[in-house]
Amino acid sequence: MSKEDELLRPERRQRRQAPTGRVSMAMVAARAGVSGQTVSRVVNESPRVDPATRARVEQAMAELEYRPHRAARALRTGRTQTIGLVVTTLATVGNSRMLQATAAAAEQRGYALLVVTAGETVATAFDRLQEQGVDGAIVLNEASALTHTGDRPAGLGLVVVDAAADSGFRTVCSDHAGGAAVATRRLLERGHKTVHHVAGPADSFAAQERERGWRETLMAAGTAVPDLVRGDWSAASGYRGVPALTAASAVFAANDQMALGVLRGLAESGRRVPEDVEVIGFDDVPEAADYLPPLTTIRQDFAALAEAAVAALVADIEEDAAAATTLIPTRLIERASTLSTNNS
Repeated sequence: MSKEDELLRPERRQRRQAPTGRVSMAMVAARAGVSGQTVSRVVNESPRVDPATRARVEQAMAELEYRPHRAARALRTGRTQTIGLVVTTLATVGNSRMLQATAAAAEQRGYALLVVTAGETVATAFDRLQEQGVDGAIVLNEASALTHTGDRPAGLGLVVVDAAADSGFRTVCSDHAGGAAVATRRLLERGHKTVHHVAGPADSFAAQERERGWRETLMAAGTAVPDLVRGDWSAASGYRGVPALTAASAVFAANDQMALGVLRGLAESGRRVPEDVEVIGFDDVPEAADYLPPLTTIRQDFAALAEAAVAALVADIEEDAAAATTLIPTRLIERASTLSTNNS
């Protein structure tokens, strides 16, 4: 073995060995050849570290698999780097996809996520979150309708997903009304005299906005507005609504699950999609392309929605930002449930 290999051998052994127990800042400092204070500055994102030193410390942290101790950081900064997510249910596809997207967006910003469910009010959910010392909370979809300005505890950052712009909170919403308008116009452009609507729950902000976009588009076109069919977001409710759609040649369903039920009901009644009835859904769930026929739908960008919600919450936590509304665009995805040369 050469002298050079002997000199390199300890370093290689050190890099190969996994740390046992919890890795400390002192261990990172020793690996990077800097002081513990420098490591602390890097961990706390201080600008008082030159780029080369920061890179060396970050490399040492990665090699040792160092993770900052949240409790210790909380004592120093007064923040736990934890945010709460308030939901009424995770049974709906929209809520479960938002949970997944919010967890990813929070992780990218160095925040942990704590999920709580709301009952008749969100006040108890806020109480539980404060007991856990969260820095802020995101209230999701159906739980947003239960949130009132008096419910917000002092010092708790808060963002509400799917709420009216005048709610008094920082809000983040998909363009539900705009997406519904696009779907309705698309069907009218196909020559249909009107468009029937399978709506979501009456107390849902998203359902209300999608209904508004559908209704206003028909009224602006001077077209008759048929009675809507009320569903509950489930495929079963869409299926149950089909007997009320006997006069329909075009249907806009407020989500893809209800559209799936409509497709089944139409097939069982002997009506072909899209030849006899054209159908458009909302959300663009991953399975929509595998429906029979593949479903034309309005795509919600759940990743962008979650990223905007987390960004707004971090701004509220760190800057005491004023109330504002962020609107996330939606877009039409055309497939074989509507007649189009672009169907695939």
